[in-house]
Amino acid sequence: MSYHHLALAAKDMAAIHEFYEGIMGFELVKVEVAPVMGGGWGKHFFYRMDGNDSRFIAFWELNDTPGQDDYAYDLNEAAKTPQGTNHYSFSVDTPEELESWRKKWNAAGLDVLEIDHNWCHSVYTRDPNGNMVEFCLTTGSFTEADRERALAALDEREMKASPPPAKMQQWLAKDA
Repeated sequence: MSYHHLALAAKDMAAIHEFYEGIMGFELVKVEVAPVMGGGWGKHFFYRMDGNDSRFIAFWELNDTPGQDDYAYDLNEAAKTPQGTNHYSFSVDTPEELESWRKKWNAAGLDVLEIDHNWCHSVYTRDPNGNMVEFCLTTGSFTEADRERALAALDEREMKASPPPAKMQQWLAKDA
């Protein structure tokens, strides 16, 4: 089972469109315009990923909704959680594809954080809402010991740290 779409509110729909279609390469294929529960109305834009008509990221442009001047569009700001806690991750299949995204984001003027987590390798940037977006390549496999450790962590109430990342590097757009 996979998800059909992730739906988020957009602070600036023009900037969201430029990022998700212009930089990410997702294709805007559909909009639904309708009243919003609680008042006002919205445009719900759907961006197709990888040409797959069952995989989308979607954004709401909200209009005339109560309290809209006070909305927080960054998921972590809204939830009052540390930056990067709430984020969304897209899959890549090769190290070359991961590196290609890093270079593409830097060329588009975006700063990128790269982390080799020892079992997956990721690059991160922020979208126009301030949300962290990730491309991730699984580089390892999972053992029974990994599962046992994960199950044990469910009940732990003190930090038993994982090994540190094999690599962590900030790639600034100005240095690209």
